[in-house]
Amino acid sequence: MHHEANKCIGCSVTQCSHHCGSENYCSLNKIQVGTHESDPSMDQCTDCKSFDKK
Repeated sequence: MHHEANKCIGCSVTQCSHHCGSENYCSLNKIQVGTHESDPSMDQCTDCKSFDKK
């Protein structure tokens, strides 16, 4: 499956179905970012809610 890279959304998560193969970009037009913490204080507390496992 070929995805067109959205150069505005960089991504290195190759396990996601929206990842653009050899390019480190997402193919979605928009992503949803969320958190799994009640009071996030570091980048590790945030999550890409648009992730879809290959």
